[in-house]
Amino acid sequence: MPALPPPYDVPPAAPRRRLGGLILLVAALVAGVVVVVIGLDRPDRPPAPALPPEFEVPELNVSPGAAVPTVAAAVSTRSAALTAWADRVSVKTAIPARSIVAYAEAELSLRVSDPACNMTWATLAGVGRVESHHGRYGGSRIGADGTLAPPIIGIPLDGSPGVLAIPDTDGGRLDGDAQWDRAVGAMQFLPATWERWGERAGNDGAAPDPQDIDDAALSAAGYLCASGGDMSSAAGWWEAVLTYNESVKYGRNVFSGADAYARAAAGLS
Repeated sequence: MPALPPPYDVPPAAPRRRLGGLILLVAALVAGVVVVVIGLDRPDRPPAPALPPEFEVPELNVSPGAAVPTVAAAVSTRSAALTAWADRVSVKTAIPARSIVAYAEAELSLRVSDPACNMTWATLAGVGRVESHHGRYGGSRIGADGTLAPPIIGIPLDGSPGVLAIPDTDGGRLDGDAQWDRAVGAMQFLPATWERWGERAGNDGAAPDPQDIDDAALSAAGYLCASGGDMSSAAGWWEAVLTYNESVKYGRNVFSGADAYARAAAGLS
């Protein structure tokens, strides 16, 4: 996903560009491109749903640009072996195996389309943990085909306290709201952002679907790669993640999750 022009944060801050969030949605509209953010630092946001108690993610107090998460073992192949590996990682991490497959498939795709990016499934899992708890937010479940049911749709961006007013851009086609835009899917894209940057993971000719975790993971991976360049460098990793959401707290949450998942999966390849 190519880098976007910088939008505006809420509360006001140095403008940056970034993607979506579920907990308190903040958005920007610049040059026709819309992006949504999780307001992790907002005191009035609802509490985040808890991760399953059987897997703990230690909070790491990492300075931006100082380090990258533990390097996740590279995914080796698209095959039944990948599914079996995802099942083993799921047991270790409490991430749904179907979500792990989506993150891993996105890593494999970017390894071909943008090998210099060095995207890892664990970084995508770190993002997915914060954005939607891997497609489980609000009781949603992921089908065998990757479709979320019920769909994950954020709050209306209607100018209420802590939220920018973003009028509808898609006639409600993706978010069901013909008055205001809402973030959609496991990686929380706004409709206008999805329209421009959404990618289809399958070769079936269908339109990209933000409620398909395979499409959402691939699109998020492309956006991160375009924003940060080399994700194996501390500078690149942090540039990408803080472009997704300009919040050091958010970046540390993603870092902590990515690091914990990579460590848990070590030796399972």
